[in-house]
Amino acid sequence: MSRKEIKQEVFDLYDEYAHDKIERREFMERLSAYAVGGLTVAGLMEYLLPDYQKKIQVPADDPRLQTAYVEYDSPKGGGTIRALIARPADAEESLPGILVVHENRGLNPHIEDVARRAALAGFVALAPDALTPLGGYPGNDDDGRKLQRQRDRGEMLEDFIAGFHFLRNRDEVTDKVGVVGFCFGGSISNNMAVRVPELGAAVPFYGGQAAAEDVPNIKAPLMLQFAGLDNRVNAGWPAYEAALMEHQKAYTAHFYPDVNHGFHNDTTPRYDKDAATLAWDRTINFFRTMLGE
Repeated sequence: MSRKEIKQEVFDLYDEYAHDKIERREFMERLSAYAVGGLTVAGLMEYLLPDYQKKIQVPADDPRLQTAYVEYDSPKGGGTIRALIARPADAEESLPGILVVHENRGLNPHIEDVARRAALAGFVALAPDALTPLGGYPGNDDDGRKLQRQRDRGEMLEDFIAGFHFLRNRDEVTDKVGVVGFCFGGSISNNMAVRVPELGAAVPFYGGQAAAEDVPNIKAPLMLQFAGLDNRVNAGWPAYEAALMEHQKAYTAHFYPDVNHGFHNDTTPRYDKDAATLAWDRTINFFRTMLGE
């Protein structure tokens, strides 16, 4: 099965499912309309759902990195939060930090992989799991989404703000720390820019925007990454951009044409290699400029 065989409506339907707009049963029922010409619902499901085992770019035991699981306090959020921390193994001096914020399903293997990629680029990366108070990422995204719906969104924002301060206060990290997030994590990144005056830079990938009235509080420079076909998230951009311009905030926005929400996630067929590579290169270069190396 290839992307050319799949209609855009199928990806739009998956986006509804992945963002809790419809339940799994309705998703499968509506998916059946596209099971034609040799395609089956089971085959479409297998094609659309993430494959974490085969898509890891940086293995957990990569000798170029030092990685560990740590815990930190989040008194205004979930209490104690577990996170993956990664840094270059040969680093002798303090490095800038990057907080990596997951999607709406907890700290899954893909986001851990993204954190390791950030560490290989010369940063200390911390990837918290907002599902920690509920036992952590449960091993699959369906259950992860169900668990994350049980948590208060404001408290999860506090968990990541606490993660920022935990990372920034570590001896191996300079006082320059940025945040990158995807989908839910993109929304968290926008809102951390509002809430955290010490934030060095923020890169939201296809994330919901902060409220226009909160934009005056933003101090960090922003690099915003958007998928051209992502009508749901993109609808909020004009008002957000108008507020950023009105208050003379530093930002750059990139739109990647003809790609879907989630184009950076290489574990699903929404992945677009060219757009993802360019977006990640831009992200790392932005952090190097804004945070130092």
